[in-house]
Amino acid sequence: MKVSENHQRYWQKNLRITAILMAIWFVVTFVVSYFARDLNFNFFGWPFSFWMGAQGSLIIYVAIIAFYAHYMNKLDIEHGVAEEE
Repeated sequence: MKVSENHQRYWQKNLRITAILMAIWFVVTFVVSYFARDLNFNFFGWPFSFWMGAQGSLIIYVAIIAFYAHYMNKLDIEHGVAEEE
């Protein structure tokens, strides 16, 4: 089965943005918690490590999902594979 050049570019962009967002997820989930004791400064009146564990990481996860949905909608339209409403 021959894959078109348009399809290849679509998947390359999809894999690239997925890798970038997964790297951000990894940093937020594991790196910040690993260095939590070193991140000992106040952020909005709370220790930064506590804030990231309680609120910050959840906000970043939602932002990652929203960005991915928006980006993929634009990418689908750009490559002509968007679903019609």
